[in-house]
Amino acid sequence: MSEIRTKVQFVDIDEDMAGQRIDNFLRNQLKNLPKSMVYRIVRKGEVRVNKKRIKAEYKLQAGDIVRIPPVTLEEKDDEPVISTKLNKVASLESNIIFEDDHVLILNKPSGLAVHGGSGLKFGAIEALRALRPTARFLELVHRIDRDTSGILLVAKKRSALRHLQAQFREKTVKKFYFALVMGQWKATCKAINAPLLKNEVNSIVRVNPKGKASETRFKIIEKFDDATLIQASPITGRTHQIRVHTQYAGHPIAWDDRYGDRRFDAYTGKCGLDRLFLHAANIKFVHPSTEKVVDISAPLEAKLERALKALRKSS
Repeated sequence: MSEIRTKVQFVDIDEDMAGQRIDNFLRNQLKNLPKSMVYRIVRKGEVRVNKKRIKAEYKLQAGDIVRIPPVTLEEKDDEPVISTKLNKVASLESNIIFEDDHVLILNKPSGLAVHGGSGLKFGAIEALRALRPTARFLELVHRIDRDTSGILLVAKKRSALRHLQAQFREKTVKKFYFALVMGQWKATCKAINAPLLKNEVNSIVRVNPKGKASETRFKIIEKFDDATLIQASPITGRTHQIRVHTQYAGHPIAWDDRYGDRRFDAYTGKCGLDRLFLHAANIKFVHPSTEKVVDISAPLEAKLERALKALRKSS
């Protein structure tokens, strides 16, 4: 691991960069600089905005000129470079189902984490950055579980990220998932309101009165002998929400390694299924630039379609 000394930089803040705190801006600009050092150079007045000292919570405005002082960064010689020639990375190009100057939507494959870390060299966002090397900005708007497939929303501008995340906070984004669950789902079960509490040690989520308010709405799509294909729409966005709510209702999702039932896995395994049958199938949101409603659907992967076909045949 070697060190490099940067030169003083002057950055003009445009509309797209405005609104973020100066500490977050610096951490993005100086990626290998320790967080403590970022706050130190701000506190010592080495960072200037319009030639004036500022505090770490200062929010940048369009037209500001930020002076970033020279700093010493650690250059990680062994940091892996994600190659677009890797099959897993290259194949993602065909999984991009919508893209313009503001938004990119990926039909994420099951088994691919949304970002690297915890022993993973890369996730969906790192792979997309490798596929779009000239993109100045690519950030996740939200997350879905590693084993869940389907729609993943990515912002290509900071202003788009703020706009879309505000919609998620205000719960105006409509998301619809397909899930194959055990047994016969009752038509009368159209919603589950059950608070969820996450165990911070093992990340297992349970229904618990001390948890956070959580609501999921359900609709039956198709019934089979011993399974039901349902549509699930999470109103809140808790960790593992759909998976836990279906389990709580007595109908766990097929091939759920945390909340599932092995008997159901054996039953669906005869249909060729070997992955979590939870798919983010549709999303509706207001486009951050045009202000028009965007309605995007992501098709099921072939393995899920084949499993449904086999279930229809056996039923």
